[in-house]
Amino acid sequence: MKRKVLLVALTGAAAVATGVTTWAIESHSAATSESSESKAPAETRDADWYLQRGILQEKYQDPPAAAKSYSRVLELEPRNKFAWYNLGHLAHQAGRTADARAAYEEALKTDPAFPPALFNEAVLLESSDPEKAVTLLERAVVADPKAATAHLHLGRIWARQDRDRKATDEFRRTVAIDPSLLSQVPEEFRDSADPSSTSSEAGSDS
Repeated sequence: MKRKVLLVALTGAAAVATGVTTWAIESHSAATSESSESKAPAETRDADWYLQRGILQEKYQDPPAAAKSYSRVLELEPRNKFAWYNLGHLAHQAGRTADARAAYEEALKTDPAFPPALFNEAVLLESSDPEKAVTLLERAVVADPKAATAHLHLGRIWARQDRDRKATDEFRRTVAIDPSLLSQVPEEFRDSADPSSTSSEAGSDS
């Protein structure tokens, strides 16, 4: 049975790990779409109920209860990527990076092109394993080319490695998708990433 994904953004982002604005960590609920809920298997209805319950518990600042709800989802649906992802989110917020990575990896076993899990695992690895972080971020932008913060983090990694041309390209993509992220671009790249600055310079040269 196909299910429609409903995204519910929660407060908190991976900024704790990086010191910059990032793609907000999201939690996901699922609801039946092409058939009425009454026709869904009982396990699916129960899993959806526990998933939505966990999201509400997380929203209202009760992480232990949310974790129990997500774990219950996984008892019913062991490959539920949203429950694994949300458990990773909880661990991420609590600073349990090994647990967060393990949960994100479980989500990616079900859906290797799941952008939020790719992005958040990359954030955890950005300092310790930039090569792996780049691989994850590149997979994220292939899955979602409009993921501005993934482009931003790619640019920051390239900038730290003095690969200025690649960094500039990623920062330009970042700002083209989301101009509000220009302030998060390192200062030395800001003018080249700003479309208005680039066009004015082009006009002055003509």
